[in-house]
Parts: sequence; C-alpha cells; structure tokens
Amino acid sequence: MARVAGVDLPKGKRLDIALRYIYGIGPAISDEIIEQLSLNPAKRVKDLNEEEVNQINSLITKNLKVEGDLRREVQSNIRRLIDIGSYRGLRHRRNLPVHGQRTKTNARTRRGKRKTVGSGKSAAPGKKG
Repeated sequence: MARVAGVDLPKGKRLDIALRYIYGIGPAISDEIIEQLSLNPAKRVKDLNEEEVNQINSLITKNLKVEGDLRREVQSNIRRLIDIGSYRGLRHRRNLPVHGQRTKTNARTRRGKRKTVGSGKSAAPGKKG
C-alpha cells in the first residue's frame, strides 16, 4: 500500500482516483499532479514503484496544503468567524446552514435528527367510570 501525505492509498484503485482519498486533493488537483509528473492516470496504485510514490509525496508536500494542516486552517477560519461575531460565525455556532439555504424544510444534514416540539403526547386519557 502506497503511503502519501500520511494517507494509505487503496491498492486496487486507479492513480487519479486514489489521490482523491487525500483531504484537500480533488479531481482537478489529482489530474494536475499526474500531468506534472507525467504518470499514467490509469495505472493502479499497487503497480507504482517506490520512486513514483516518492515523486508524488515530494510534489504534494512542497506545493500543497493537505490533511492536518488544511483541516487546522479551515477550523481556525471558522473559529475566527465565530469570535468576531459575524453572521456566518453565528450560523456555525448554532449548527445551521451557513450559505443561505432554507431551514423550514430540509437542512436535516446540518441540523441533525428531528426533535419534536411540544409535549410529544396528548393529555393522558381519563378513566371513564
């Protein structure tokens, strides 16, 4: 298994797909890396030799911010928005959609499981005597 930027790439996948398993690398950047190193995108990860893996690793560490560094930067950006009290920061703090989506319906992914408002039960049925 090839280890690139601290991530084990899946052996059976094509190189262009496997690189996307690294946080911060999507389709465009994956294609760009492969083009710069003039590798075959259809080549499987298990068929890569050590030299190719090292080339990929060095290119990513030199030119891109990925995995832990990128996650930390994103979290610090969100923390900054919350601290300055911006509208977006407020939405993050309340776990609501940030980019203007509706919340009357949908938004379940962001808001979590439904919570029923109210008592949940009607008045207890009285005994008829």
